[in-house]
Amino acid sequence: MNAIEATIARHKTAIRRPSYSLPIKCLLRDGLVHSDTSFFDYGCGHGQDLDLLRGSGIPCEGWDPAFRADGEKKPADVVNIGYVINVIEDLRERDEAVRAAWALSNKLLVVAAQIEFAAPDKEHAPFGDGVITGRGTFQKYYTQNELRAYLEGELGVDAIPAAPGVFYIFKDEATKQQFLATRYHRRIAVPRKRISELRFEQNLDVLEPLMAALTQLGRLPGPEEFPQSADVIERFGSLNKAVALIRRVTEDQPWADIAQRRTEDLLVYLALSRFRRRPKISQLPTGIQRDVKAFLGSYTQACTRADTLLFRAGDPTAIDAACQKAEVGKLVDNALIVHRTALDHLPPLLRIYEGCAWALVGDIDEANLIKLHRFSGKVSYIAYPEFDEKPHPPLRRRVKVTLPTLGIDFFDYSSWQDPPLLFRKEQFLPADHPLYEKFSRLTRQEEKRGLLDQIDDSAPESRWQMRLTESGCAIRGHQVVRTQKRPN
Repeated sequence: MNAIEATIARHKTAIRRPSYSLPIKCLLRDGLVHSDTSFFDYGCGHGQDLDLLRGSGIPCEGWDPAFRADGEKKPADVVNIGYVINVIEDLRERDEAVRAAWALSNKLLVVAAQIEFAAPDKEHAPFGDGVITGRGTFQKYYTQNELRAYLEGELGVDAIPAAPGVFYIFKDEATKQQFLATRYHRRIAVPRKRISELRFEQNLDVLEPLMAALTQLGRLPGPEEFPQSADVIERFGSLNKAVALIRRVTEDQPWADIAQRRTEDLLVYLALSRFRRRPKISQLPTGIQRDVKAFLGSYTQACTRADTLLFRAGDPTAIDAACQKAEVGKLVDNALIVHRTALDHLPPLLRIYEGCAWALVGDIDEANLIKLHRFSGKVSYIAYPEFDEKPHPPLRRRVKVTLPTLGIDFFDYSSWQDPPLLFRKEQFLPADHPLYEKFSRLTRQEEKRGLLDQIDDSAPESRWQMRLTESGCAIRGHQVVRTQKRPN
């Protein structure tokens, strides 16, 4: 150990947070930790995550060499090693920490580390493969691709991005595939009844849950997918006879539309599964195997169709044509810009295009606008954190993924004194979004008063305030109000 290594103060890297750390937020967002899962935090620092999780009824334990050294390292369903490997300067010890955490996980390991865009804008003394900070701590700043490659090389399995600097590593292939497939499984409303029929009304207790299952799956459920199967069969003789009754009291077209959407969801998932290592059909969850048979015939046929879509996602001409035909979002010279809630309304080709970017960077929670570049093979995630609340929210962050080079660029606007504001928010939303009409009404009011004349969809805050002052107007909530007579 040299003199610098002897003075590195690792314990100073443990920070106190007012809320969950990013990897724990990801786990909660994705439903991967709950009251029925055990959780272990490998390198828990001061233990705030553990306290918050226990308060939510999630059983958890933790260990930390500086603050909880007497804690027992226990196996758990989910193990987190968050912001640990980036503060270990010894390469062998770093590798051992990852492998030890992996050995403790029964189902899932989540790894988080600092990535380059989070590095402070100041000079540090180089040391090893990282730097020594002004506080005397070591930090290794990874690129997203570097961190993924390190984890996959060390553990020999796929690392799935959950967010920038956060990766999931699943122990079971079927569980991993179910997690990936769920991301592309769209929510659909249960078709409404068009007529009443006595037998239907007398059996609502089992038919309504069956309708929900049919909507969720787009096909007949297997026994493990619908716990009330036995009750339905006892009353109707078979699930098919019960479905025939459901089809009589509803319209046919919604069920055909549901099957089509489930087919598209499956193709999107299968196309993107090739982005890693596409599993054998025997490695897929039973439900997905049933989906393949019901919607696409055979796994070979399904993969062939999926590959055709995936290869088209690399064709700028095909992407441009799909953007021009899209029924949601704002089409600009070089891109289609949509709100994240509009992704489900896009055609499969554009969903795959965005999915290729997601496979590199993971979810960016604050990002609510997604820019699908029509010609350059880029996807940008744009964060307006107060999109719903503020009539014209300021831009905070932009993450650009360049698919041809696998490059990821981060742009931070949070310190700008005069940030760009967003206007005409409704044009990025699907028409059925609950806030669509509210935003549209504000735009109509602003256009009527001429406030948006010569104002782009994104303009500096100072320019907008000047425009309001000149017009004698103000924005209260999502309404334009007159504050004074307009200056001569």
